[in-house]
Amino acid sequence: MTGSHGQHGAAMGPGAGELIAVVGAGLVACGYLLAARRLRRRGDTWSPWRDVAFGAGAAGVVWAAVGPLPGGPFTAHMGRHLLVGMAAPLLLVLARPLTLALRSLSPGTARRWLLALAHSRPAGWLVFPPLAALLDVGGLWVLYRTRLFAGMGHEPWLHALVHAHVLAAGLLFAFTVCRLDPVRHRWGLAVRGTTLLAAGAAHAALAKTLYATAPPGTSFAAGDLHAGSQLMYYGGDLVEAALAAVVAASWYRAAGRRQRRRASADWAYRGCARPADSGFLGR
Repeated sequence: MTGSHGQHGAAMGPGAGELIAVVGAGLVACGYLLAARRLRRRGDTWSPWRDVAFGAGAAGVVWAAVGPLPGGPFTAHMGRHLLVGMAAPLLLVLARPLTLALRSLSPGTARRWLLALAHSRPAGWLVFPPLAALLDVGGLWVLYRTRLFAGMGHEPWLHALVHAHVLAAGLLFAFTVCRLDPVRHRWGLAVRGTTLLAAGAAHAALAKTLYATAPPGTSFAAGDLHAGSQLMYYGGDLVEAALAAVVAASWYRAAGRRQRRRASADWAYRGCARPADSGFLGR
């Protein structure tokens, strides 16, 4: 993220928070790729597209921390917001890191601990979709509609803390809505879909308020403010549409599995009821 008074953070060079983000993203990406390699060497299947998704998500975090982005200070800041808070979390979640960790770990204390954590009551609370949306989009409203955003330009520790929150909240929201990894409570399509629509509407409304009025305590050129707000609005729509596509695809696969199970059970029942049909069923 950038400073709040038109000072582009990149112009002052990366700080400690940015360097930590770069090193952390690199280490996590290496850990993911090593775990996937271990799984494949064991003879298990793991889609290479998940490796690509995780690597792209980690690269997005790195680019947001130290890479240059076009536009004025506010527009560049919004580009970073979309990378850190929306695009990178979606890519990381699509890679199913929790599933990979559970499958690659050998039976033992570490695997039991991770499984217990995923099925714990606090984890069940965190993956409640409305709560995840409140932490994600609600946090953005607090950031941009209070003086918190202005304070980021003067306090490096606050800048790093907000950056970490945006990433963590974005990851939690994408994880909860996509529902790809095993957790304690897997909420249904109605709850996740409704939450996604409500969060998208709140995100779009925030972008519209920023188009009209800059965050309190800041001063940006009108063109920069408008361009950044439009980037937030339309870029957010794109990522939310991708999230909706993931939700729809997972629902379609789950519905197909249920239909196949019902068909199998029906054929098995008919086979038991009419032994004469066994020749047809055996083909």
